[in-house]
Formats: sequence, C-alpha cells, structure tokens
Amino acid sequence: MSPPTRVLIADDDALVRAGLSLMLGGNGEVEVVAEAANGREAVSAVRSGGVDVVLMDLRMPVMDGIDATRAVRALPGPPEVIVLTTFDADDYVVRALAAGANGFLLKDTRPANIVDAILRVARGEPILSPAITQRLIRRVTDLAPDGQAEAARRRVALLTQREHEVAVAVGGGGSNAEIAAQLHVSLATVKAHISRIFTKLDATNRVQIAICMHDADAL
Repeated sequence: MSPPTRVLIADDDALVRAGLSLMLGGNGEVEVVAEAANGREAVSAVRSGGVDVVLMDLRMPVMDGIDATRAVRALPGPPEVIVLTTFDADDYVVRALAAGANGFLLKDTRPANIVDAILRVARGEPILSPAITQRLIRRVTDLAPDGQAEAARRRVALLTQREHEVAVAVGGGGSNAEIAAQLHVSLATVKAHISRIFTKLDATNRVQIAICMHDADAL
C-alpha cells in the first residue's frame, strides 16, 4: 500500500479542525499530521516538513489564508493547498487561487468528496470544474493590471508546440488523464510537460496556467 497523504488543517475554529481531523482520521489513505489556528502557524508547520496537502481556511487572524497560501507556495517543494470556504462566490477564493491554491472546497462538502479532493490534488490533478475555472479567469482578468497581457504573451512564446497544446488543454479544465487521451501521449509525458509549463509561465497551479493562456489570447 502507498503511504497515506499527509494533511495539515488550518482553521481558526477549533470545532471545524476537530471535526475534519476526526473525519479524515478514519480514512486509511489520509493522515492528519498537524493543525493550525491561523496562517502564520500553518506556514510554520509546513516549514517543519512532512505535509503533502493543506486544507486552508481563508478568514483567520494573525495571517489570513490568502497570505498564508502565497507564503506556503513560495517555499521549496511546497505542499498543495485546498481552500476551505463557506461561499463559492467569495472574492477571497478568487484571490487565494490566484495566489497559488490548487482548488477549493465548500465546508459542507461530503466527507468522501473531501478525501477524494485531497488525493487528487496530491496526485497533481485539478479539483475545479471547467465552468468554475472559466468564471475565475474572468473575475481575475477583469482586475488585471496594464501590461499583463503583453507579459503573458512573452511567457507563452517560450512554450514548445506540444507544451502549448497541453497548456490549452489545462486551460480548458482537462485532467492529466483527459489530456493524455486527447493528445495520444502517456500520463507521465503530460506530467513532464505540465512541470515545464509551470516554470515557463511562472505559474504554481493550473488556474494560473489558464489565466496566463487567457491573457495571451491563446485559449
């Protein structure tokens, strides 16, 4: 058996942390290794190592989930981050995804779906539907500063033809498996392409790839 995915729960509500910890503790594929009551504690816990996925609340004292997500994702070999939120239209969600989070979950999501989301992001798969991705792109690019489109075009120009095809597929919300089937390549090849795309586009998650491709008029 593969080792369990190690999870950090960051939420200022002790009851929420306890509930999530209890729920995830009964699943052999996931192990809660740490908890944090604010963003600063979350970043410190990640620095200590041994975390694969962070469940990150957004509205926390000391350091909120957006700043904590940005700090976590800037660390070497960072864990994946899933935003925990109460409302799917929350502007905080948009900002957190732009800061590097890999997706979001509503706090009333069924336990089995939370576990599935954790395992998927740990494998590098998206947990945002294409419809949600497009909505986020529109909201982020509406606030884009002058010059962002030109910067995006310069980054996209660095992609090879195959990397460009993969980036377009990512922007369309495709999973790694779907992209592999679409382009008739192996899953390992898709993962290698996406790793290089992250570097060339200066992106930390699939939403940022989609935003960059959108800004460059490449979608």
